[in-house]
Amino acid sequence: MEKVTDLTPVARPKTAAPWSRKSPQFVLYASLASIVPAAVALGTIALTGMDFMAALFIVFLPLQIVAAALVGITVYGRRGILEGLLVVATIFLSSFVFVLLGSVIWSVISNGFSALSASFIFQNNYYIQPKTSLEFGGVGHSILGSLLIVGLSTIVTVPLGLATAVYLTETQGKSKGIIRTLLQAMSGLPSVVSGLFIYAMFIASGITTYAGWTGSLALIPLMLPTVARVTEEALRLVPVELRNGALALGAPAWRAFVQVTLPAAKSGIVTAILLGVARVIGETAPLVLTTFAADRTNLNPFEGAMGSLPTYLFNYIAFGFDESIQRAWGAALVILILVAILFISARVASRTRTKARK
Repeated sequence: MEKVTDLTPVARPKTAAPWSRKSPQFVLYASLASIVPAAVALGTIALTGMDFMAALFIVFLPLQIVAAALVGITVYGRRGILEGLLVVATIFLSSFVFVLLGSVIWSVISNGFSALSASFIFQNNYYIQPKTSLEFGGVGHSILGSLLIVGLSTIVTVPLGLATAVYLTETQGKSKGIIRTLLQAMSGLPSVVSGLFIYAMFIASGITTYAGWTGSLALIPLMLPTVARVTEEALRLVPVELRNGALALGAPAWRAFVQVTLPAAKSGIVTAILLGVARVIGETAPLVLTTFAADRTNLNPFEGAMGSLPTYLFNYIAFGFDESIQRAWGAALVILILVAILFISARVASRTRTKARK
């Protein structure tokens, strides 16, 4: 007799949706398993004066392992020990990274805020000595120099990175593997090597003197891999159905890309540009070797030395005086503020254009 297959639908198992929201009980247990061992370790250090590393290995880590195992047994059963360890370790390490990031930002704000003033933002540092009072001189020339140098690099890098990403995603060229390998190699290029290359090729050889454009040229190899790789991923995330629909309606391949794929990936491309700018705006070594860190304002990136925020910070923290170190902290805070303004402005402009089109 032929066997009949039962096709009756069955209930969806609860574990079939691992992306579903965790229960409040699980969140509470996992949070306690991450917080309590850290609190006990800190209390032990405060009460007994135990060394931090000793408290880490003797008190914190054993308690963390035991707490994570208890969470796994309570939530997932006896077989959930490893899963509990993974979840608690992920929560703890993520919190640790956020604490480190917050401490860095707070250190820059707390130490640099006292240096901020109208004169510090708008004045240059001509005739200013390392021990000069903070009431005189500032980073105005460095802000303009950083904007010009990074802006010139962006003007060159963005079209080149976008063209590279288009070639990698929209064509069937045989050199795609070589280009990806070169991009990966360039992403690990030390910034000082890029600066030394430009210095040896253009400055030491006598072709030109220190100038802003040489600094921009040294930043291009550092910015290009980020822009190209992130743009490539943004273009790959666009549903292929959109492009196929445009082609089915009779549009040429180039028009389908320009009018369908490119607008759909606009947010990712903006992110690629922002990440590229953030990658190079704080680079010091290439600019020290190519721009010479001028103290007066120079608005011509093609002639004469030009100051920038990273070189300003590097020079004044090297002097070692209290006033110069305070100026360096102020420059670091200005860099953070400048990056935040650029990110927020780009996001607001992108959203405004999207709403206007709708």
